[in-house]
Amino acid sequence: MDLEGKNVVYLGGFGGIGKKCVQELLKKQIKGLAIFDLIVDDDLLAEWKKQNPDTEVFYQKVDITQKSDIDAAYKATAEKLGHFDVVVKGSGLLDDRLIELTIQINLVGVINTTLTALEYMDKSNGGRGGLIVNISSVAGLQPTPLMAIYSTSKTGVTTFTRAMASPIHYAHSGVGFITICPGFTNTGILKDIDKKTTFPFYETRMRTVFSKVKGQTVEVCARNIVHAIETAQNGSVLMLELGEIHELDIPNLCNPQLDDCVFVCLS
Repeated sequence: MDLEGKNVVYLGGFGGIGKKCVQELLKKQIKGLAIFDLIVDDDLLAEWKKQNPDTEVFYQKVDITQKSDIDAAYKATAEKLGHFDVVVKGSGLLDDRLIELTIQINLVGVINTTLTALEYMDKSNGGRGGLIVNISSVAGLQPTPLMAIYSTSKTGVTTFTRAMASPIHYAHSGVGFITICPGFTNTGILKDIDKKTTFPFYETRMRTVFSKVKGQTVEVCARNIVHAIETAQNGSVLMLELGEIHELDIPNLCNPQLDDCVFVCLS
């Protein structure tokens, strides 16, 4: 997608990767940018506005665990911008000691923000179509024993986004979906990571493992996320690892055989 002149909604735009993604998006001469987040960085928001006078940049307070916040933010954004072309969901929590909150932010929040965005973007509902980008993780591609709850939530994001990218859905709504799975990235989410494991006995092992893992910078990760928005096709699952983008081919492991009469009913 050519981002020039487009309206973008970014959830989690004041987070580690989010800040850098916003900066990269603003380089693309987008028309409007709505930043949804729980807490605003007033100084940074003012700087973005000053440096990008031709782009309407604004903030909407959103607690992603509250459906009413999500509804209100999208409604206000639609009223201000008229429509939005791209939605990027980068809000996230990594702390397996906070089970319900991890699932609520990382998975339920993504589902609710996606379905609400579709109410405005779906061509069958008067929208213009567009692209929704859900940021998962490499922990959403395979089991991660040290962070089992986080891994579960991100696996849900990967599966949900792939399902939403179904050609049947795309033909109906005109909204494409891509899944972004960053590898180890040096952000604040990793602070005190040894205290956020699924089980306390993992703490020492976590410190040892993370001291040896190679990571990528947030700047590199953000550039590749924006590049993916510009180039990826509907249904793409992209792993962003050490500055490289790898498109993954995830096979369907189950292909049910349907009776002719059932197929007719489902088609």
